[in-house]
Amino acid sequence: MAASSFHHDAIEGGGPDEGPAERITRNWNELLQELRVLQTGVQILTGFLLTVPFSPRFPDLADHQQMIYLVVLVGSVVTTSLIIAPVSFHRILFRRRQRPWLVKASHACARAGLAGIAITSALVVLLVFDVVLSFGAGVVASLGVLVLFVSLWVGLPLMNGRNNSH
Repeated sequence: MAASSFHHDAIEGGGPDEGPAERITRNWNELLQELRVLQTGVQILTGFLLTVPFSPRFPDLADHQQMIYLVVLVGSVVTTSLIIAPVSFHRILFRRRQRPWLVKASHACARAGLAGIAITSALVVLLVFDVVLSFGAGVVASLGVLVLFVSLWVGLPLMNGRNNSH
């Protein structure tokens, strides 16, 4: 296999004989796999968060902690809707030859969903550290979590792309 063909395959994921329709189908299938992974985690987090107000200690939380909880809950529900939206898109557009739009819109939802889960996770850490230690410790810990997410999810792939762009 020639170096340029290998580079194309590594970047695009398909072979040199892959046509536009095949590429869009492959992109859709890969996107669905990614969404399945993200969906499970987001749904578990949302389900857990829905039970929190019914715990005996919830009324003992300070007002600002209850507000943080509500922001976390809304963030988790919004993230869940972003991750599940492509299923609705697919159902509505099934067999209407709209797969290019479907991939583009679902890709946008996946990116927004990733941002949502990163922010929601950081806010969960803020709340837990605030309850256990202090608000200041929560801010530091949540910023650390955001740095971790951005480093792993954005920085690492960009560094790899820059190193392999020959």
